[in-house]
Amino acid sequence: MIRGSGSPRYSERVTAGRDDDALTWDGDDDPTLEVGADPPSESSTLPVGWNAVGKGSKAVEPAAHETETADAGLGSAAGSAERQPMGNALLITIGVVGGIFLLYTIGWIVGGLRLEGTAQFLVSPVAYRFGFWLAVAAPAVWFATVFLLTRSSRAWVRIVWLLAGIALLVPWPFIMTGAVGQ
Repeated sequence: MIRGSGSPRYSERVTAGRDDDALTWDGDDDPTLEVGADPPSESSTLPVGWNAVGKGSKAVEPAAHETETADAGLGSAAGSAERQPMGNALLITIGVVGGIFLLYTIGWIVGGLRLEGTAQFLVSPVAYRFGFWLAVAAPAVWFATVFLLTRSSRAWVRIVWLLAGIALLVPWPFIMTGAVGQ
């Protein structure tokens, strides 16, 4: 079917004269939205800690009490602004190392329970249980401690400390006895 040139197509009828509709929004004629227009006085006061940003906003210096509270916090405002998010490689590395520490925890549980009968000849059962639970908790404590204490350090420092934990916390009872009983 060939249409005659006299009847417009549906798309031509719907969009005729409305080509710029996608670029406008109801309320665009609001005078407070104009660049350089002064906002009303009741909305010019922002809550504490908020700053006006964007084109046409006036730079507002923080009050003296705001800078004192920011500096009295755990870190200065400049230190937290410089902090970069972790990259993909670092996140994957930390995930793999966290998985290794989880396997170490399981290894300490299995290996420690295998040695429980043998260890009763060397130490009291109370001392063995205390040492056993310390050994089970050590990988998780090491991981959490390194993660918290190296927040503001470079990524390689965090990785070095995590790798040191992998070397130091090897579950030797599991490695020496294995998963099978004696």
